[in-house]
Amino acid sequence: MNTTDTASEAERLAGRLSDRILSVPPSGIRRFFEIAATMDDVISLGIGEPDFVSPQPIIDAAKAGLDAGRTGYTANLGLADLRVAIAGELDRLYGLEYAPDNEVIVTVGASEAMTIALLTLVGPGDEVLIPEPCFVCYGPIAEFCGAKVVWVPTRAENDFQVTADDIRERITDKTKLLFLGYPNNPTGAVLRRDTLEEIAQVVVEHDLFVLSDEIYDRLVYGEAYERGHVSVPTLPGLYERTVLVGGFSKGYAMTGWRIGYACAPKPIMDQMYKAHQYIVMSAPTMAQIGALAGIRDAQDDVEAMRQAYDERRRVIVDGLNAAGLPTFEPEGAFYAFPDITSTGLSSEDFAQRLLQEEHVACVPGSAFGPSGEGYLRCSYATALEQIEEAVKRITRFADRVRNGD
Repeated sequence: MNTTDTASEAERLAGRLSDRILSVPPSGIRRFFEIAATMDDVISLGIGEPDFVSPQPIIDAAKAGLDAGRTGYTANLGLADLRVAIAGELDRLYGLEYAPDNEVIVTVGASEAMTIALLTLVGPGDEVLIPEPCFVCYGPIAEFCGAKVVWVPTRAENDFQVTADDIRERITDKTKLLFLGYPNNPTGAVLRRDTLEEIAQVVVEHDLFVLSDEIYDRLVYGEAYERGHVSVPTLPGLYERTVLVGGFSKGYAMTGWRIGYACAPKPIMDQMYKAHQYIVMSAPTMAQIGALAGIRDAQDDVEAMRQAYDERRRVIVDGLNAAGLPTFEPEGAFYAFPDITSTGLSSEDFAQRLLQEEHVACVPGSAFGPSGEGYLRCSYATALEQIEEAVKRITRFADRVRNGD
């Protein structure tokens, strides 16, 4: 069989692949990142990845573990010391009490934690409510589990906070789970306690599960920092029905280590544990050793990075507003979400042309759900001087487009 015949046969077979996978589009984030990687002089505000190297105590501990020959599997649930440390940190920060031996599981990133949670909590025919704009993987993971996604729009005029009424309006007799992701990617929104208390009442009233992605819990700013992050399971009636997802990628600058965790009451965790066993067995040992060192020895580094993001946040938000791109003030994560409708371009066209003409990589808001159209996600997890130059280029591009050039 020649090359042409082989390619044709591959195309034919591709048409017989799973409808579930064929129905899901590729990530809108990665596409722009891959294009940018082929170009020179590109400032990337696209990928949600800290520009900091992982704190030194984390690196040193992982190296020491390798030198000591710790290269085998850990227990399926994860290193016992790490689970104790995760439970202790959640107790210290939020007053949450999870039993390390059977209510905490260490996962391959927060994505695996979300996947095994959804495999446990929902199935074919169940409906999952997902406020959007939201991280691109939420909907596809739910669909991979056979569930139907019901989008719950949020709006800039409401600070991109989902409300109890928004949720209640979309509940049916098939609704099984509410998926929350706050601090939010891509908007930077933070849910306030009074809003969460109202949401909790709706959840309990309709007997829903909650999956709460709190991967950005350590990255809050301004008034949200003064108030403190509100962890969803601390709300009345939500602890027993919530799976809490967290990790080390964002706050600890450990994206490449692929280390996360999930916490849930034992009856739920017992079932999640089975999915984890069969899918990955255990998270990488080296990464678990590093994560443990992070909790024990890198808290000053976590705070220093948060303060650096806060400074960058002010620069990019002020710069985008000055460019005539109204930008909601993010209170968490490390993203700005400017409104680009004044240019007359769609999110996709704006991002594409900005990359080609000014060599600035951002992600179209439409990649994060229907309500993201008309917006652009700009990550400020990059050096301050890069942000300042990017804002100049974005301003120049927006002015040029508005003038019809």
